Amino acid sequence: MAEAILTKRDGVVSMDKSFEYLCSLLRNGVYTVRIVRKTEPRTISQNSLMWMWYKCMEEATGTPKEDFHDYYKAKFLSRDVAVGNRWVRVFGSTTDLNTLQMTNYLEKVKADAASEFGITLPLPADRHYQSFVDEYKVR
Repeated sequence: MAEAILTKRDGVVSMDKSFEYLCSLLRNGVYTVRIVRKTEPRTISQNSLMWMWYKCMEEATGTPKEDFHDYYKAKFLSRDVAVGNRWVRVFGSTTDLNTLQMTNYLEKVKADAASEFGITLPLPADRHYQSFVDEYKVR
């Protein structure tokens, strides 16, 4: 598969590779060209927040943080796929999420922790967030 980065600024479109070059890489045949907005992968800060939350939940419930990670991946990132004539449930990974998808995932974890376990998890904008970080970071 040939890929190129297309950028549009002030109404002007530029590509990091020429369209002619990309076409020269193709065999004869019929192709579909699709332009998809580039997304950034989840951030290190988002990943750190998730693991601090899981550590907080571990201390509140006794359930290991890794088990919370697996639980929420199964709850929010799983899907059923047909393999031959059988349906199989597969689990996604937070590593594969972009920043928006990770934000949505974290919002679901936060809501579920409150409703299912009675645990309030802070966001970086919250007033007491820094004390939460001081307690749960690097533990």
